[in-house]
Amino acid sequence: MNEAKQEQEKVINQAEEAYNKVIPEARGKAEKQISEAEGFAEATVNRAKGDAKKFTSVLLEYKRAPAVTRKRMYLETMEEVLSKLDDLTIIDSKVKGVLPIFQKTNESIILNKDKS
Repeated sequence: MNEAKQEQEKVINQAEEAYNKVIPEARGKAEKQISEAEGFAEATVNRAKGDAKKFTSVLLEYKRAPAVTRKRMYLETMEEVLSKLDDLTIIDSKVKGVLPIFQKTNESIILNKDKS
C-alpha cells in the first residue's frame, strides 16, 4: 500500500513537472504569435491608409491637370521599370539591325556612346 502511494506521488510529480515545462512555453509561443499578428494587422492597415491618401492626392492633381498628371505618372512608371533593367535595346523597324541605346552602369542608366 505504501509503495502504491509513493508511485502515485511520483507519477503526479512527473506530470506536474511536464505541465510546468510545456504549458508556459506554449503560452509564450501563443502570445508571440498573437503579438506578431497584431503587428502585421496594424502595418497592413497603415499601409492601406497611406495608399488611400496617396491615391486621393493623385486624384486631386489629376482633376486639376489631367494631361500633366497622366504624363508624370507615365514617366515615373517608365523610370521605375527601366531602372530595373540591366540592358535596354530599342529596335527601330526603319533601321536594319539592333541598336543598343542604354546601358546600365552602377545603378544608373547612361547613354551608350560610339567608341570610334
